Amino acid sequence: MPAYSFEALDADGTTRKGVMEADTAKAVRSLLRGQSLVPLEVVPVNAGAAANEQSFGLQTSLFTRRVFNSTGLTIWTRQLAGLITSGLPLERALTALTDEAEREPERNLVAALRAEVNAGSTFGKALGRFPREFPDIYVAVVGAGEQSGNLGVVLDRLADDLEQQQALNARLLGAALYPAIVTIVAIVIVLFLVSYVVPQVATVFAGSKRALPLLTVVMLAVGNFLRGWGWLAIALLVMGFIGLRLALRNDATRESFDAAWLRLPLIGRLSRGYNAARFASTLAMLAGAGVPILKALQAAAETLSNRAMRADAMDALVLVREGAPLASAMSQKKRFPGLLSMFARLGEQTGQLPQMLQRAANQLSAEVQRRAMQLATILEPLLILTMGFFVLMIVLAVLLPIIQLNQFAK
Repeated sequence: MPAYSFEALDADGTTRKGVMEADTAKAVRSLLRGQSLVPLEVVPVNAGAAANEQSFGLQTSLFTRRVFNSTGLTIWTRQLAGLITSGLPLERALTALTDEAEREPERNLVAALRAEVNAGSTFGKALGRFPREFPDIYVAVVGAGEQSGNLGVVLDRLADDLEQQQALNARLLGAALYPAIVTIVAIVIVLFLVSYVVPQVATVFAGSKRALPLLTVVMLAVGNFLRGWGWLAIALLVMGFIGLRLALRNDATRESFDAAWLRLPLIGRLSRGYNAARFASTLAMLAGAGVPILKALQAAAETLSNRAMRADAMDALVLVREGAPLASAMSQKKRFPGLLSMFARLGEQTGQLPQMLQRAANQLSAEVQRRAMQLATILEPLLILTMGFFVLMIVLAVLLPIIQLNQFAK
């Protein structure tokens, strides 16, 4: 039965909004009038994916937010898993979540899912009609859970995976936040001192007809360049950044760039570990949900943000399709850590591939977090020392003319 979002007035003139299921919009208006409500607007919720996302706060424009952010999707998945695991049918679980939704866009989205399920669609197919809200991996795992009859368990495992990803991203962001702030503040301070303070001090000694120290002359030249050509330099940097982004849209260029990124001394290893952990975790979740290994490999490869590692994963998929074991296929791809192929081999030998892949993902995630904290620990004093050095040079550029003038006066 289709779902409709309505807006109506009650006897007190208060506007009421909600979602109601009926055969037609006319039937919804009749039901509203039967409840002493005056219908103002009745719009179908499940009139197709495009209509769904353009109605009731589900717009897909760049200036609108998604209904679920990462945290909201995790909480919603956990709630749905709890309801289904407790024995509640899917339709009733979605009805309960619709009634409990605090925001109208969320309520309408869940009502649209419920309407699709009531119309005979599978839950995975219903989720697939909203790709902006539910990633392909999410839909694939849910579909596998439906086919295996363990939807509640799979949803609970999916919520665990989402929480682990959020925790890893939060730790990486926390490790990078302080060095980023220090760098920005240092650049602002140095630019201010060079472009404003040093020229002001040098002007005082211009009438002494004495040659300024070399360091002061260099700082004055830098300041003059920043005042005269600073905006041009910024424009060139912005244009270069835009040009790089456009160039990276080419698949071959992006793969070469990502391959070079992995070869960087510290950041490359961090990126390699992060992508490998994400790949192993997704592959473990899909394999544990009963997804065939070839389909699971393809879906896990698509989660890799590094195109070079994604190409290696797809090459491994070809080898597995030709009959090679997963561990053997992964060991031939040197961009993936050896730990991943080792745990995959143990999983294949013991028949516990999903569990072993999850252990590999956990160890890789822990290693990424450790390296990120080490990098942040190294960067913090290094940035402070660098900032101190530049400030010292600027202070000397200011003090040297004063010292020179005192010596001349004596």
